[in-house]
Amino acid sequence: MFNSSLRSYKIINIKTFLLKANQYSNGSINITSCLCGHSYLKNKRSLDRVQLKNIRVHSTQSDQHRQKVVIETSTPKIVIHKIKDKVLPDEKDVEASLRLAWKDKINPYIKLARWDKPIGVYLLYWPCSWSIALGSLSGTVPLSTSLETAGLFLIGAGLMRGAGCTINDLWDKDVDAQVERTKDRPLVSGAVSNKQAVGFLAAQLSLALGVLLQLNCYSVALGATSMILVITYPLAKRFTNYPQIFLGATFNWGALLGYSAITGYIQPEVCIPLYVSALSWTVLYDTIYAHQDKYDDARLGIKSTALTFGEHTKPALTGALAVSLSGLALAGQAANMSLPYYLALAMYAAHAGRQIYTLNPDSADDCAKKFKSNSMVGLIILLGILGGGYHQYIDNRERNRGKEDLSVTKSCFFSS
Repeated sequence: MFNSSLRSYKIINIKTFLLKANQYSNGSINITSCLCGHSYLKNKRSLDRVQLKNIRVHSTQSDQHRQKVVIETSTPKIVIHKIKDKVLPDEKDVEASLRLAWKDKINPYIKLARWDKPIGVYLLYWPCSWSIALGSLSGTVPLSTSLETAGLFLIGAGLMRGAGCTINDLWDKDVDAQVERTKDRPLVSGAVSNKQAVGFLAAQLSLALGVLLQLNCYSVALGATSMILVITYPLAKRFTNYPQIFLGATFNWGALLGYSAITGYIQPEVCIPLYVSALSWTVLYDTIYAHQDKYDDARLGIKSTALTFGEHTKPALTGALAVSLSGLALAGQAANMSLPYYLALAMYAAHAGRQIYTLNPDSADDCAKKFKSNSMVGLIILLGILGGGYHQYIDNRERNRGKEDLSVTKSCFFSS
């Protein structure tokens, strides 16, 4: 009983002592500081009437929960420098970290679809643009319709190229792990799982289907065939020595589809030579591309025209170029192209001929550089069609103005 009373007495007296231990007075403002390190401000109402200058109260606590309070002129401000010895992150740093985290999640999918390397999208799109331009020469649809169709095909090219690369990587995951150029692809590195890749593929194909359904019924049926070819292409590398021919047949379906999207049908004398020409062009540039991996392909049993042609690569590519130029010449003749078109073909022949002549098939860097330069070929041909068909288009538009049949370009599924 006695000990308990003694402890109570000590506690009461210690509290009283701490509160009275240290006081600072400045007019009507009293600041009381106890020995525990905390400070108490009395007469808070008078703060607005009194200007405080250079009054700093520092905590005397010696533990890790130190705080610094700074009372500045006229406007009190509390600045906390440390909390548990951790510096508070800056707002900009937080935003940068969030952007980096988001980028880290998105980048693997961009790489999986090869959207970071748009050359494939360009090579897929150019034959589509040629076909749309040739189909528009009749002048039966307004220029705006042709441009809208070209925009849809550009979106479709990006989606289908991404889907094709995703399918290819799903098929070739184990092979890619053993090839120097492809060993860091997202599926091989584990940045994207098989399940995630399949989901991503489904999303791309669904969006591509949405684009396709914007076209007329004839084109929808034609485009569905293209999707089947894209899905089955990776098998060609295992069962044929000429997978680049199969790739060309798949990759250039737009040479048929673009024309039908504008006219509602295919004109065989224009579209078939154009398609064969584009297919041969693909054999040319993708054989060059395949030479980058020919040693790994030979070791792993992967087939390609680079291995099939071997020492005869340059003569074989020259033959592919001849077929491509012949097809374009036939298509141009059927479409009544004028001189600028044939000048473009001459430029194509010079560009591709130089590629073949200077090609070093044993240099991966040289093969990659020449492969990428083929995007310029696609642009040259498109400009040739626009220049060679300009006067024909203007005449036909004048003749058909007010007589346009827009029903052929309406969506098979979404037209009202």
